[in-house]
Amino acid sequence: MDLRDSRFLVAGATGALGSRLSRSLIDEGARVFLAGRNGERLAELAGELGAPSATLDLGRPDAAVAAAVEALGGLDGLVVATGVVAFGEAASLPDAVARELVEVNALGPIALIRAALGELGSPAAIVALSAVVAEFPTAGMAAYSSSKAALSAYLTAMRRERRRHGLTVLDVRPPHLDTDFSARALHGEPPKLPEPADPDALVAAILDAVRADRRELRYDPTKGELITS
Repeated sequence: MDLRDSRFLVAGATGALGSRLSRSLIDEGARVFLAGRNGERLAELAGELGAPSATLDLGRPDAAVAAAVEALGGLDGLVVATGVVAFGEAASLPDAVARELVEVNALGPIALIRAALGELGSPAAIVALSAVVAEFPTAGMAAYSSSKAALSAYLTAMRRERRRHGLTVLDVRPPHLDTDFSARALHGEPPKLPEPADPDALVAAILDAVRADRRELRYDPTKGELITS
């Protein structure tokens, strides 16, 4: 997919990866609509990039999609970079935390994707960030792993449904990154994590994968590298 002059809604634009992806898309000539849950950060980023924006409510995903379509005159792509993390063994993690993980990491993104499907033309792209734990579930992160696995499974099935519609569905499964994501956990302390990867390198790989209409960008822990397919 050619990114120049494309129109993207970036959900989760105020996060470490969402903000980087927004900047990089604009650098590539795309027009970007920013949506995020942190109103203060969103206003700062929108001012910096000169991009239209709206506060993201995952309970009303159609509102963000409608605002993006109105501001951009249509929609060619959706980036879903929303997410929360929590740490703790399956038996001890509070039910409320487990529910929030599923709502923010799986149900919210799925609802947002469903709202965007009717607005996307052809060619178009959906880029959603699951995580390496979707493929390699991690002890002490059972609920988080399962919430990301649910999103990844949805992307796989939807890709098969839409393969003749000119829609690229890219499942990004990054490793632990050099951001403050784990420091903002809903619950618990992180287990021993591997050395963090460079988020800027991941963003560059994501854009390369979108251009090449790839299906997956996954981290191979045995090789210590990102692999596309």
